[in-house]
Amino acid sequence: MTVRVRFAPSPTGMFHVGGARSALQNWIFAQQSGGAFVLRIEDTDAARNRPEWTEGIIQALDWIGIERGTYEGPHFQSSYAAEHTAAATRLYGEGRAYYCDCSRDDVVQRSGNTHTGYDGFCRDRALGPGEGRALRFRTPDEGATVVVDLVRGEPTFENKLLEDFVIARSDGSAVFLLANVVDDMTMGITHVIRAEEHLPNTPKQQLLWEALGVKPPVWAHVPVIVNEKRQKLSKRRDKVALESYRDEGYLAAAMRNYLLLLGWAPSGDREIVPWETVLSEFRLSDVNHSPAFFDVKKLRAFNGEYIRALSAEEFAAVCAPWLSGTATIPAPPWSPAAFDTQVFAAVAPLAQTRIAVLSEIVDYVDFLFLDEPATDEQSWNKAMKEGAGDILDAAAAAFGALDEWTAEPLKAALERVGEERGLKLGKTQAPVRVATTGRTIGLPLFESLEILGRERSLARLAAARAKLG
Repeated sequence: MTVRVRFAPSPTGMFHVGGARSALQNWIFAQQSGGAFVLRIEDTDAARNRPEWTEGIIQALDWIGIERGTYEGPHFQSSYAAEHTAAATRLYGEGRAYYCDCSRDDVVQRSGNTHTGYDGFCRDRALGPGEGRALRFRTPDEGATVVVDLVRGEPTFENKLLEDFVIARSDGSAVFLLANVVDDMTMGITHVIRAEEHLPNTPKQQLLWEALGVKPPVWAHVPVIVNEKRQKLSKRRDKVALESYRDEGYLAAAMRNYLLLLGWAPSGDREIVPWETVLSEFRLSDVNHSPAFFDVKKLRAFNGEYIRALSAEEFAAVCAPWLSGTATIPAPPWSPAAFDTQVFAAVAPLAQTRIAVLSEIVDYVDFLFLDEPATDEQSWNKAMKEGAGDILDAAAAAFGALDEWTAEPLKAALERVGEERGLKLGKTQAPVRVATTGRTIGLPLFESLEILGRERSLARLAAARAKLG
């Protein structure tokens, strides 16, 4: 049997990180099995679907390493409407489905407001198709449906607890449950790997597979992803769009590695592992059942590790969009002519050890490419307190007398300024840092001054002193 898996997102918004994890798990399973990965766009919600969301899905898959041209598709669910209708007609014709004109209020009224599911009222009314009549699947009254699941074993569902569920609307269009099954059958899907939230639908879908005379796929329901409050990730409450992480400057390799750890772990005491290791070690049977915590702080730390592992050339390349500006990334505050690649090359090793996401690079190096530093008001107020003017005067004098403008002499000179005033270096350098870089936090001060140069450094000290009055 040739393994065929699918990833079937709806183009109704940004690409959810949970969807990205499912796509990766399906992709890896297909790669390991020598099978096929199919991209199917479930676009039947015409009111919410937009073409740009479909392109966004494809771009997001590209970014995490599932590149277009290496998978089958995209297929579009809307193109299989005839197959959906044929399946619904067949189930009705074989007595496996019946028409129902009950409204929600009807069902609630009959149940005395204790309704827990549809009561089968229309099972034997022999209604035909018509306005206001939905087609319901007739679930078995006895027995149980056993779901063979690579993650969860064999969850068992008593058939008597499964309500007769709707498979087609009164206009004849199939609902998700039927459309999803028919699409998978048509595409020859052998394994369905998806999030735990779909597990309650699985016995219903398996009954549909069996009713249509086709062996159900092997299922695998991976754990739900939750936030720090152990609530399911929600796009209304949490940062879940993969694109937002990409545009903030998370590396694809770091995101891919982190997503795959949500419910799974490689062998040994490791978390950051090469992609080749994941490809060889990942097993659905090793995925655990517990909810997986999407820890943004941990992801940020992961990303920092990946950034520090880059070569100098790779680091410069990944920073380039933030240093030059693109369609999706705001242009930096300096003019293109002011940016100096040699100056950046000199400061890059200092920045590479400190940034956790690539978008931070601008704030770390902007002081080098601006005529005046972009002074942060909070930093200024914190550093320029009583005595700051005296320190700036003394620092300018000490720096101006140096024969060699390098980090070590600059540091030694400012240490002497502090010792003469009974101050530790941290207190002494704060006003100097803000005067020259604009912020209290940044790259190592003395290496920064060395790269900034004597003339510009002294000019900025003088400007800050004048501002203090």
